[in-house]
Amino acid sequence: MEVIDVNTWKRKQHYDHFRMLKDPYFGVVFPVNVSKAYDAAKSNGISFFGKYLHDCMLALNEVDELKLRIKDNQVVKYQTINASATLMRSNQTFGFSYIEFDNDLDQFLSHLISEKNRIETTGALFPLRNDLECIHCSAMPWVNFSGHKEPVSGHEDSIPKVAFSKATKDFEGQLMMNVSLHVNHALVDGYHIGLFAEKFQHYLNK
Repeated sequence: MEVIDVNTWKRKQHYDHFRMLKDPYFGVVFPVNVSKAYDAAKSNGISFFGKYLHDCMLALNEVDELKLRIKDNQVVKYQTINASATLMRSNQTFGFSYIEFDNDLDQFLSHLISEKNRIETTGALFPLRNDLECIHCSAMPWVNFSGHKEPVSGHEDSIPKVAFSKATKDFEGQLMMNVSLHVNHALVDGYHIGLFAEKFQHYLNK
């Protein structure tokens, strides 16, 4: 973990301004083409959700601003960000998971399966690990949403929040999925969301 010197930080004025707002989060929804990712998942007999979540985490871990957090009144940057995803049980409730990130897809999927099994068998809402070294993410494969709002806790929060919509084919037959990303504007700007979107699409295409 690296502590950022806010006094010499190029975003000091932005940080000071947006941190004082009642709700400093802003969010955007953008489309990604998941055709190749879906085909790769089906060809290899793996979870489509696991595949695109791993691509998402690869991209996110390459954007430093999405690794920033506010901790103990300081701005810190974590080396690696993990996925805290909502996973559904067979009874249609869900639990919060904590999936350790790994550059290797098979290892990441192993962590995902382990958390899915834990949530299904324990009935617990919260994961065993719960910290700032993560993003909060959820999939809504039943709805092709074009807008999305995250719950607001009322406490200072700095963790990015990602949601994935239902994937649907466009008029050209490409499988498209909308992605919602909410971030704390004290730490992240629109430019950084653009970087993430570009990198996410890059990994989806591999």
